[in-house]
Amino acid sequence: MEVPKYPTVPLPNGQEIPILGLGLSHNGGYSHEAVLYALTTCGIRHLDTAMRYGNEEQVGKAICESGVKREDLWITTKLWPGDYGYENAIQACLDSCKRLGVDYVDLYLMHWPDANIPGKSAREGRAETWRALEDLYQRGICRSIGVSNFLIHHLDQLKEDCDMVPHLNQVEYHPFQRPQELVDYCKENNIVFEGFCPLAKGQVFAHPVILQLAEQYGKTPAQICIRWSIQNGIVTIPKSTKEHRVFENCQVFDFQLHQADMERISSLHCNRKLIHLTYPLWRG
Repeated sequence: MEVPKYPTVPLPNGQEIPILGLGLSHNGGYSHEAVLYALTTCGIRHLDTAMRYGNEEQVGKAICESGVKREDLWITTKLWPGDYGYENAIQACLDSCKRLGVDYVDLYLMHWPDANIPGKSAREGRAETWRALEDLYQRGICRSIGVSNFLIHHLDQLKEDCDMVPHLNQVEYHPFQRPQELVDYCKENNIVFEGFCPLAKGQVFAHPVILQLAEQYGKTPAQICIRWSIQNGIVTIPKSTKEHRVFENCQVFDFQLHQADMERISSLHCNRKLIHLTYPLWRG
């Protein structure tokens, strides 16, 4: 069976990131069978992991078993704040590549804006760490570099302190948390916006507007929300450890939401953040 191919979004350096990927995480957020299924049956070529998730070796094993060529894959991993600082960041990236079984990663992200390096401010720590990513990019170990959970003032500081603007910013994005000002800022500064948590940790499944639209379009609530995100131009990485859910999440390219329905979903925004509850995102 021929696997589908998904649209891509151009990064400012000419690389093309698939607009739909499979998000992976810790705390039960990894299934070897689901990753293999995504790669071999669903045509997923974009995998998003992180050192913090503790599954890079498992991801590497799944890639090897899938038989998919390395050059056909988009692999994102992330640098945890505990490894911030120039030398630490270089070594952490090399270690991630080794665990993944690859010579390079397609995208390497600073996982959080918090940077607690002794004797340095958070801003200085971010800048020092970003310079390491710039060097990794110049060496070809990272084909693209970016950040995750950065706000406008964090991005402004990087622009002032360093040579390169991030290629991408990965931030929580779903109907209840639509940071449009940040999305607009990224667009104006040629930074691709990637959204994680597109299903709001399952909270969208019970919302009457989402349920009504699912019935109207003959789709599931998950498909409605993923389609809304993609139709907004957001690179989207839903998570699932169940094969049938992975398949369902990929079936979002055979329909289009009407503009009025896009606006109905967008109007659900209530600044409901789900991720900062477990990590001090807004410090520094």
